[in-house]
Amino acid sequence: MYYGELSGLKLGAATRDAFGDSLKELGAKHPEVVVVDADVGNSTRTEPFMKAFPERSFNVGIAESNMVSVAAGLASCGKTAVCSSFATFLLSNAFDQLRMSVAFPKMNVKFVGSHSGISIGEDGPSQMGIEDVSLACSLPGVKVIVPSDAVQTAAATAAMLAEHGPIYLRTGRSKVAILYPNGCDFKIGKAIQLRDGSDVTIIANGLMVGAALDAATELAKSGINARVLDMHTVKPVDEEAIAKAARETQRIVVVEEHLAHGGLGSVVATVVSRTVPVPMAYVNVGDCFAESGDPQGLLDKYGLNPAAIVAAVKSVIG
Repeated sequence: MYYGELSGLKLGAATRDAFGDSLKELGAKHPEVVVVDADVGNSTRTEPFMKAFPERSFNVGIAESNMVSVAAGLASCGKTAVCSSFATFLLSNAFDQLRMSVAFPKMNVKFVGSHSGISIGEDGPSQMGIEDVSLACSLPGVKVIVPSDAVQTAAATAAMLAEHGPIYLRTGRSKVAILYPNGCDFKIGKAIQLRDGSDVTIIANGLMVGAALDAATELAKSGINARVLDMHTVKPVDEEAIAKAARETQRIVVVEEHLAHGGLGSVVATVVSRTVPVPMAYVNVGDCFAESGDPQGLLDKYGLNPAAIVAAVKSVIG
């Protein structure tokens, strides 16, 4: 079983794989792109680029803070610098460097965090990026993207490299359903509606978009018509799409593979409270660390599945 299967979607590649493939392909078209990695290129998938363009690649070893500083230095010389590590190592270990060397001077650095969320499974809590979106969103001027499938990740990678300034791209380890088999019209800051509905709107990103679609499929069996929005950009968030959903469906459920505080749920709630206040519910990791275990078992234990989304929807419908 994988999220999206109940909705008839085929299983595709992991978003980290799509990022790596796209980065290598785009590297041939953009000679200004350089890559800095912290000795995990085989996991973050920067390795294909680094093998294809060794003269534009830098492995700094297991030193994320140094990696970010090197990337900022390269950006200051006119390069488009991509630096990558596990999401929790990148955002937690190197936050000061991201703050002072990248965000403050508005450097053209794209930092990519792989192995996000609890779905990395057996690697355990020390390597699970569950606070990364919150940390990235807190940095002034930094855009934050959480793509939901391989097709969208390729489009997001291209858009990220074309956009000047600091951007955080979150990728995952698990294979995910193909949500965009015919291509993705990706625009930074513009949500994509995957399913229309009038009773409630489910707003999700990353791995949880497939789960949201499965939940909508289940809800339809009991006569509940759920709209599904893929909110791939957390910052700047699509305020217009959120306000429209609140106005037209009167209820919102936000779903994310992230801590309860500071992520997509917090961002959406801020918009809703300021524009069209409506009943809301949230599906997320909560306020806790997870543990080592089978990926699907962890997602089920911490309530990140279609059943939990269905329950949340029914709680706001009453």
